[in-house]
Amino acid sequence: MSENKLRGTQTEQNLINAFAGESQARNRYTFFAKQAKKDGYEQIAAIFLETAENEKEHAKLFYEFIGDTKGHVDGNYPFEFGTTEENLVSAAQGEKEEWSFLYAEGERIAREEGFEDVANTFHYVIDAEKHHENRYLKLLENVRNNTVFQKEYETHWMCRECGYIHYGKSAPQKCPNCHHPQAYFQVLCENY
Repeated sequence: MSENKLRGTQTEQNLINAFAGESQARNRYTFFAKQAKKDGYEQIAAIFLETAENEKEHAKLFYEFIGDTKGHVDGNYPFEFGTTEENLVSAAQGEKEEWSFLYAEGERIAREEGFEDVANTFHYVIDAEKHHENRYLKLLENVRNNTVFQKEYETHWMCRECGYIHYGKSAPQKCPNCHHPQAYFQVLCENY
């Protein structure tokens, strides 16, 4: 896409704002991961880091459209750091705002201005952000209900460090194989 076609359009500004927002989200999620580890949630920390990498990729997609454009960002980005529970609330709210408003508007405006490739990128990123929101809400529910390491039914738990598999309603307090604490266990997922 020619830079001249984007210059001065609302789509250009939306791309600049989206790039800045994704960059900020990436850093927040990296910091949230450290808090999750501190709070004893290794899997949640890993999910924050995975999502941070997704956000980096989104930022890259938006950046590739704007290239050497010069612009200014007046951002209204959340600045909240707290417990893992509070961080999950903040993350879910941020993801919802992105997909339901910012990127939906970005897609609509890009189509109106004739930038179909930009509109399609916003559209596909919306799908990812919806998934991020839903995942954060499910993790939040687990934290609030104290079901991160305890379920009402028997299930397979996997140690994230050594791969040991335990079957029961709760993860062991300590891995009998590698001796890492319960924080390293997660429900075994094999949806591939």
